[in-house]
Amino acid sequence: MVAQTPAERALARSYTTGFGPVGFDISDLSVDHHPNRSLTLTYRLTVVRPGHPDERWEFTLLWDDKSFVDVFTSATPDPERLRMLVHLVRSLLEEWFDTKGHNRRSAQMGRQLP
Repeated sequence: MVAQTPAERALARSYTTGFGPVGFDISDLSVDHHPNRSLTLTYRLTVVRPGHPDERWEFTLLWDDKSFVDVFTSATPDPERLRMLVHLVRSLLEEWFDTKGHNRRSAQMGRQLP
């Protein structure tokens, strides 16, 4: 996994939610920067839930909120803004996982891996 900026390193860390608990074991994160200053985050991860088989996924999130571009690109981002960014992205990742089975837009953001 190649994570260069502090934001990329923070976003590439595996974590466990307080609900369940559900674990998001991140094996890879790629961040593609686009000319219009948006980004595409592509995760490869394993979702671990008690009582369920592990699930491997690729999840793609288009990030077009320009207000966080400085956090993504800075060598020394503001710690509070970095914390907010990580919280927002993780919330979107968890929302995708929870809604992918019944929301077409969410379903299109991920694909299950063998």
